[in-house]
Amino acid sequence: MSQALYRKWRPGRFDDVIGQEHITRTLKNSVAADRLGHAYLFCGPRGTGKTTSARLLAKAVNCLHEDPAERPCNQCSICQSISSGNFLDLIEIDAASHTGVDDIRELRDMVKFHPGPGTRFKVYIIDEVHMLSNAAFNALLKTLEEPPDWIKFVLATTEEHKVPITIKSRCQQFNFRLLNQEEISQRLNWLADKEGFTIEPQALQMIARQGAGSLRDAESLLDQLVVAKDDVITAERTQMVLGTASNESVTRLTDAWLSRDGAGGLALIHEALASGTDARQFCRQMVTYLRELLLLQAAGDTIPLEATPEQKAEMLAQAQRAPRQGLIDAIKRFNEAALVAAGSWQPQLPLELAFIELLPDAPLPMRTVVAETAAARTSSPTKPKSVEVETAAPPMEKVVKTAVAEPEPAKPEPKPAKAQPQTGQKPLTVRQVQGVWAQLVNQSGEKIKNLPALLNMGKPLAAEGRTLVIGFDYPLFKDKFDNLAGATNLVGDILTELLGQNTTARAVVTSEYTVPVQPDDFRALAEELGGTVSED
Repeated sequence: MSQALYRKWRPGRFDDVIGQEHITRTLKNSVAADRLGHAYLFCGPRGTGKTTSARLLAKAVNCLHEDPAERPCNQCSICQSISSGNFLDLIEIDAASHTGVDDIRELRDMVKFHPGPGTRFKVYIIDEVHMLSNAAFNALLKTLEEPPDWIKFVLATTEEHKVPITIKSRCQQFNFRLLNQEEISQRLNWLADKEGFTIEPQALQMIARQGAGSLRDAESLLDQLVVAKDDVITAERTQMVLGTASNESVTRLTDAWLSRDGAGGLALIHEALASGTDARQFCRQMVTYLRELLLLQAAGDTIPLEATPEQKAEMLAQAQRAPRQGLIDAIKRFNEAALVAAGSWQPQLPLELAFIELLPDAPLPMRTVVAETAAARTSSPTKPKSVEVETAAPPMEKVVKTAVAEPEPAKPEPKPAKAQPQTGQKPLTVRQVQGVWAQLVNQSGEKIKNLPALLNMGKPLAAEGRTLVIGFDYPLFKDKFDNLAGATNLVGDILTELLGQNTTARAVVTSEYTVPVQPDDFRALAEELGGTVSED
């Protein structure tokens, strides 16, 4: 019967454990000197060898080899029995499913019985021990402190801070660490040789990075990619199965951010997602890459990186262009996006938002046409000419001031004063706001830097008396607008100035709002049916 790779090739001796030499050496010396403790606490992230080391300790204390320094030998009957899972005096308990005090009381009664003939110690391995209840921990205390001479306890946990100090004080504690990519890569290469398949170096690098320090996770990913014996695991297949973006995509998206190229960055994101990249995985890759840039910026090229000389040179160039605080903010935003729960009907949205929010003034370079035809119908018989304004975001490392030239009017007209409260004001119409919407967006950036980018995510949806209803497609944008200090009042003030009458604003989610039918809508429809077509 076939087994998963991490089970089939589980280490059989202390020397086979990868990356935990500080622990295996101590345990091996304790076995050789016959100075073993009665209780051990193994702490550390998942997939780093806690349960494996606990089983090796159970083998070592019962191994029949004559030389204690060679225990476990992995050859005697007891070692073979433990490896096959048939050893009755090795009891593994999953604390996640045995959390109650009754389970511990049963364990306390069981430890009174001696191990079987030829066995020195009965070993209890309690996995995920932090899941025990307070009452269960209290019931375990006395037994853990003074167990019978033939009992050894090994407690394992991924959340060491949840284990009571009273339990820790009765154990010898060992902290397992995450493995680096080089250690994982060496183990995966060894597995490939044993199993008889080939793995490309770039694919090996992707799997090792995806393991995030957990050898078991990396081995499970490798197992998922293997199709048959003598198979060749390519980088393309690995990228497709893991849902990772290419290194080039990560580098290009960083370049787009540094150059304030919003259009190019969003196009790159959509291209990567269309090719099968997972949005959350893309965010994780961005966090890893930007972290390396931050380390390069802080310590120079003395920081060891798992990259080719060409890649390192490119990263150094990007690190020199990036502002320190900008890098820190980018890491935080992409990390927050990576932590958003999966299953959203718009899975790419957190990634897009993380990128857009890093762009200072506008989400992407744009061309806006400012038309005031609707305002002219209500305030002046002379229709002003449309003014075309082109805004282009300057590079992050060099800010260039630009000026926008407007047609010079024949006769200077005074700037309309803000309207004072008055009675008999005409109701606001959406068509009026649409005529000055681009002006509103541009002017809002003078007071609140991030407001234009947010307004571009919304649209004039409806009018309620003299109140403009701004519709956002996503609740996230609506909440950001409501929580942006002064945004609502500023939009109302600018509209009051542009339209000549007191105006307020509020935000809604488009799908949750029913647009009311207004008389002006019928009037506009009648004009169109009569042959008069509005310019806007």
